[in-house]
Amino acid sequence: MRLGINLGYWGAGMDADNLAVAQEADRLGYDVCWAAEAYGSDAPTVLAWVAAQTERIDVGSAILQIPARQPAMTAMTAATLDSLTKGRFRLGLGVSGPQVSEGWYGVKFDKPLARTREYVEIVRKAMSRERLSYEGEHWTLPLPGGPGKPIKLTVHPEREHIPLYIAAIGPKNLEQTGEIADGALLIFPAAEHLEATALTHIRAGREKAGLTMEGFDVCPTVPLAVGEDVSGLADMFRPYTALYVGGMGSRKQNFYNQLAQRMGYEKEAAEIQDKYLAGDKTGAAAAVPHSLIDSTTLLGSVERIADGMRAYAEAGVTTLTLAPAGFTLDERITALRAGTEAMARAGLA
Repeated sequence: MRLGINLGYWGAGMDADNLAVAQEADRLGYDVCWAAEAYGSDAPTVLAWVAAQTERIDVGSAILQIPARQPAMTAMTAATLDSLTKGRFRLGLGVSGPQVSEGWYGVKFDKPLARTREYVEIVRKAMSRERLSYEGEHWTLPLPGGPGKPIKLTVHPEREHIPLYIAAIGPKNLEQTGEIADGALLIFPAAEHLEATALTHIRAGREKAGLTMEGFDVCPTVPLAVGEDVSGLADMFRPYTALYVGGMGSRKQNFYNQLAQRMGYEKEAAEIQDKYLAGDKTGAAAAVPHSLIDSTTLLGSVERIADGMRAYAEAGVTTLTLAPAGFTLDERITALRAGTEAMARAGLA
């Protein structure tokens, strides 16, 4: 099992600290540094900035949002970043959610699986540098009846195959991800539930494509906090968990809420959502069960974190992406170093 870090969204007031965290992860031998985007900072700019000031660590988009870009533009971005970083780029994609897709990008959130499949096919075709033509339900290239003609990417990526990941939560999306991608970006992963909530679906997709799990990167993001007061550390993540389970999406369409239900928190997920959507964010955070936070994070002493890492490795995780938490840069760097130490103690380094 390898280690990565996730810097989250840029522009949250910790930008200089985030660069220092990425540089320390590079020094410590972490494998990949991911950056996210939603409706604030864009991921490619951040990744180019980080890559220019690191030496070895890969940089990855977690995620580039599919409704934000035409697939050919994503292929251009991926090829450019791979060239600039000398082969250190990983392309993570996701359909976002209905509120962001329709409210921010003005793109209808319909048939997300079909759209993702076509998008991936076009991106891969463009990055292969063959002349681009495609006939699908959602994209047709070139447009018929006009002056457009098939053209090919002019920039040469560093590698013939840039690793492509998809952020997936629901069973059908996970299955398709196993079928068409090189890795899955997961969120709120509980080691004891990982087989049922994710891997069984990914494996089904791999089998559909005539593939095994060999070489497929199972890559969950896990918040990390170091200290002796596990309960207090867990409380740091109550607002974060409540935001996703309670407020990230509508009452009818919240993928994170549905995931919590699949992990056995049906009643609690409903309560968190009810309170969050009613404007009671404090009550929603208080309603998050400690066990839900504890099972989807790495909290406590280095030895306790090492135990958690062993559980993830045994569950089938191949790249464990850490989100080191802390109120200061020193606390986040301490957490990052603790992650390296815990890997060694777990016998996974």
